[in-house]
Amino acid sequence: MTTAAGSASGDVSRAPARRTRLDRDSIVAAGLELAATAGTATISVRELGTKLGADPTAIYRHFRSKEQLMQALLDELTLRSVAAVTADKADWRARIRQLATATLATFSAHPAIGTEAIVLTTHGPGELAAIEIMLEAFTEAGLSSDDVVRHYALLATHALSTAAGISRGRAEHGDHPEPAPWFDGPILADPRRYPLIAAYNSELAELTDRDLFMLGVEAVIQSAERTAARASG
Repeated sequence: MTTAAGSASGDVSRAPARRTRLDRDSIVAAGLELAATAGTATISVRELGTKLGADPTAIYRHFRSKEQLMQALLDELTLRSVAAVTADKADWRARIRQLATATLATFSAHPAIGTEAIVLTTHGPGELAAIEIMLEAFTEAGLSSDDVVRHYALLATHALSTAAGISRGRAEHGDHPEPAPWFDGPILADPRRYPLIAAYNSELAELTDRDLFMLGVEAVIQSAERTAARASG
């Protein structure tokens, strides 16, 4: 004879497991959290499903493909970078520096997503807002429409590709300090054949990935300043 308690416990044991309810926001949030985990070089839909406590196939009810998922994750990182741009619109140099610095920081903290910037275009609100900030900055600098577009393209290419490359390096070499050296060590070269490498070896060894990233940003800013000065002169 089964007791009431036994019957109740039996009912509980036969009850179906409670499923996690998914939506796009919860999936993106979990994806960002997973990407920020040390040692995560790629986002696996299977691992993401495990983190969400859901069948991985359920993710595809909200994203048609892995690429669309990565686009959503990348656009969310871009939105975070845009949010870091707080300088007054008249201070166009500061706004460019803030956007670039935040892009490098967010990509480096989420390398599994940041590396996708080399190949993905999101067409999302984050990407559109970042483009608007850059076009607005170079317009504020006093450039002609053609030069606004050229400088935007130059800055975007440098910031995205270099930040993505740095984030890839951080993912592959998680033990590197931040910022990381541009070279892993001194260049081993015969000074008789390569005298300039020998002469500049210590300076090359002191370069960091962040130094070179910001040097490129400053080069674009200086180019905008020179171009605007020539046009006004």
